Amino acid sequence: MVHNAYDSFQLLKDCPARIDAVESYGSKLFAGCYDGSLRIYSPPESSASDPSELHQETFVLETTVAGFSKKPIVAMEVLASRELLLSLSESIAFHGLPNLETVAVITKAKGANAYSWDDRRGFLCFSRQKRVCVFKHDGGGGFVEVRDYGVPDTVKSISWCGENICLGIKKEYVILNTANGTLSEVFPSGRVAPPLVISLPSGELLLGKENIGVFVDQNGKLLQTERICWSEAPTSIVIQNPYAIALLPRRVEVRLLRSPYPLIQTIVLQNIRRLVKSNNAVIVGLDNSVYVLFPVSIGAQIVQLTASGNFEEALALCKVLPPEESSLRAAKESSIHTRFAHYLFENGSYEEAMEHFLASQVDITHVLSMYPSIILPKTTIIPQPDKMVDISGDEASLSRGSSGISDDMESSSPRYFLESEDNTALESKKMSYNTLMALIKYLQKRRPAVIEKATSEGTEEVISDAVGKSYGAYDSSKSKKSSKGRGMIPLNSGAREMAAILDTALLQALLHTGQSGSAIELLKGVNYCDVKICEEILMKSKNYSALLELFKSNSMHHEALKLLNQLAEESKSDQSQTEVTQIFSPELIIEYLKPLCRTDPMLVLEYSMLVLESCPTQTIDLFLSGNISADLVNSYLKQHAPNMQGRYLELMMAMNETAVSGNLQNEMVQIYLSEVLDLYAAKSAQQKWNEKDHPPERKKLLSALESISGYSPQPLLKRLPRDALYEERAVILGKMNQHELALSIYVHKLHAPDLALAYCDRIYESVSYLPSGKPSSNIYLTVLQIYLNPKKSAKDFAKRIVALGSFESSETTKMMDSVLSSKAKGGRSKKIVAIEGAEDMRVGLSSSTDSGRSDVDAEEPLEEGDSTVMISEVLDLLSQRWERINGAQALKLLPRETKPHNLLPFLAPLLRNSSEAHRNFSVIKSLRQSENLQVKEELYKHRKGVAQVTSDSMCSLCNKKIGTSVFAVYPNGKTLVHFVCFRDSQGMKAVSKTSHGRRR
Repeated sequence: MVHNAYDSFQLLKDCPARIDAVESYGSKLFAGCYDGSLRIYSPPESSASDPSELHQETFVLETTVAGFSKKPIVAMEVLASRELLLSLSESIAFHGLPNLETVAVITKAKGANAYSWDDRRGFLCFSRQKRVCVFKHDGGGGFVEVRDYGVPDTVKSISWCGENICLGIKKEYVILNTANGTLSEVFPSGRVAPPLVISLPSGELLLGKENIGVFVDQNGKLLQTERICWSEAPTSIVIQNPYAIALLPRRVEVRLLRSPYPLIQTIVLQNIRRLVKSNNAVIVGLDNSVYVLFPVSIGAQIVQLTASGNFEEALALCKVLPPEESSLRAAKESSIHTRFAHYLFENGSYEEAMEHFLASQVDITHVLSMYPSIILPKTTIIPQPDKMVDISGDEASLSRGSSGISDDMESSSPRYFLESEDNTALESKKMSYNTLMALIKYLQKRRPAVIEKATSEGTEEVISDAVGKSYGAYDSSKSKKSSKGRGMIPLNSGAREMAAILDTALLQALLHTGQSGSAIELLKGVNYCDVKICEEILMKSKNYSALLELFKSNSMHHEALKLLNQLAEESKSDQSQTEVTQIFSPELIIEYLKPLCRTDPMLVLEYSMLVLESCPTQTIDLFLSGNISADLVNSYLKQHAPNMQGRYLELMMAMNETAVSGNLQNEMVQIYLSEVLDLYAAKSAQQKWNEKDHPPERKKLLSALESISGYSPQPLLKRLPRDALYEERAVILGKMNQHELALSIYVHKLHAPDLALAYCDRIYESVSYLPSGKPSSNIYLTVLQIYLNPKKSAKDFAKRIVALGSFESSETTKMMDSVLSSKAKGGRSKKIVAIEGAEDMRVGLSSSTDSGRSDVDAEEPLEEGDSTVMISEVLDLLSQRWERINGAQALKLLPRETKPHNLLPFLAPLLRNSSEAHRNFSVIKSLRQSENLQVKEELYKHRKGVAQVTSDSMCSLCNKKIGTSVFAVYPNGKTLVHFVCFRDSQGMKAVSKTSHGRRR
């Protein structure tokens, strides 16, 4: 016996006749005897007990109704709602209560062996031989037969199940459909024990198969896999929530009506004949005596179970407490769960213990008090002892569920600063792997609700601060959590304090069990870990990855980046490296900085300097992907890392040239020029400068000057030395559209006709030099003039250099002398004695886009005998670029002494191309004329069209005859319409198009 769910009491004894049936009516007891008499017993007259129920006192015989039935009474049932007593003897009879007058006798029930009453509908069904009959109470004193059904065998047990009837026949259970009389098989009954059908309060059925009880629904479908297993096959079962009481051959067995249906109590009585449910008890009928099983109060049963360590049964009983005692039930369950959890924890069932701690809703600190090595943060909450129900109190108080039955549970108060236990063995046990794993699962299950509450509390505080109002606990003067997360948790922030305790403990438990990955995932999400405690623990355990996530989640970016840089430096040093430091590299700093580009660009710039030299490409990609202002980056580099400024601008240009502003392009070219000027100064001091040398610095500058278009050329021109860097000067002048000056440098200073030709080709093919969309040959005529009149070009060069402000006046004189003294190279150069027809050289080349005049200055006659014509370069230019040069203008510029055979490489292809073009244009002209004739012929054909209008011709629009009205003909030549109709239709189309356009 586990505990006493019922107390047995003998109500009567020594009945003179054998008792075959027993029933209660209020405080009275009806005993149907073998001799057909009905004996009525009641409490003594001196009793002051409640007349509506049975009580624990010896009953006395009140009266005997002799001849109540001709034969022994098999069964009796009080129909309290209708004040009737139903009895089964040789037939079924109904007597009125309390006077027992006969109301009705169902003669058709003669020989009936089993019946079932549906009190809700007033329906009676009974079995007689192989028939099942249904009668209905008409509300008065009579019963009306509803239907009679045939069954395959004698019915042993019967019960209503909804509107159908469940029958237990000899070999099986069946469901009888009362609407159509069909039978549905459920499952076979037992071979030894007779079938037994019991109706449950929920409307379901409990069917017996030997010593096993099977649950089915009203349609006979199995409900669950669990079964009630009795010690022996029962002959009768009574359901009294939460128990099922079964009558066995030698005893009464009580089991809890909840899975796994444990045995609660066994009551041994001899010669039991009947087991009947009463209002408040279970009546047990013996041969000559009657016992009553009075239920023990639920509260007292819970006390018994808890005292004996049967916590699960105690919890199951808590669930059957009435709804009006919900607060009592919650307190009892919490207390039992807590005690059960402590019991399980002490016996090594850690996970089960945590499940019960979770169910008890006990404070988290109460559970953490069992883990001395878990360090918890300070709190502003005054610890309160957990209020639990003292379930060992007075039984009567517990059974009534009064509000004064709750006492303090025997439990220790939560500890927030926990010192190590003196008993090291116990502490080792409490910090073992299994205990910590159980704690982790407990905290993870409690965490979502705690974090949600803390987050909601923080949101309310932010809203309160935003609108300038105070909401109760959120006082305007309370301390705020610092941006770095090191400050104390705000006062009166209970939810966040509890979240901090939970997360701090969870992090430590994860670390103690070696779950570093889970600890990092915890820190990556929303968390309230105490920074100071967790930082010390993580630093001590050298778990730098988790420490970085801790800093990051608390916006402690400076600390995180300093730690990352330190770890990266250690990983590069020659010192002994651990496996932890080896995973850190400068790239991790860049990855850390990426999310901060939008929120804190200055922090990104500050710490990107640490990795700019080692990872320049990744760092600059960080600047670009983070949309940090390029001007801001350039300014910061110029101040803090000038040696990387050029590298940054180079990579920016390589990655995305369109994103680089003109200012930054100019900055980059200035940096390149500074490098070349430093090189020039160093080489000049050693007298090793050679204008034809192109070291890497100079190549980079020339490439930038040619490819970059956004820089300002004027400042660069002023920085160039007067007697060096001529090629750079030429490129810059070209950018300023000073093409004649640039070509003069290529020809007279660099003596590089090939560079001059390449320059002309570049300008000719450049889109910027094609304002009208057609290529211009003026640039080639410009270089032709420089070759043919070097003295004049030198003079123009000096004058325009002064106009550009590139040199001072004294330097200009030297420059002019230098240019005039230079001699053109070429084996075929010759002295020009006179150039006749100088007036023909007034060639207006004003269409050139050269900002300077590239024309031959006819106002200034050539000085004879003072210049050397570079005739070989002229002839080479004409032969190489004949298709790009205007032949007529070029011939006007040439000296008359030029021999025709020298012009053959120029004139031959030019004339051949001109002739071919003339032929092509002639063919095109003929084709156009032929096409024109074809179009005219087509027009004439269409004009010859005839439209025949008769007296029967109809308008296709208005369907009226055209007659003599003005008409119009559609292009197909057949459709005729009035001209007025055609005009109106066209107007309607125009209006519809306009309105449609407006709607769009």
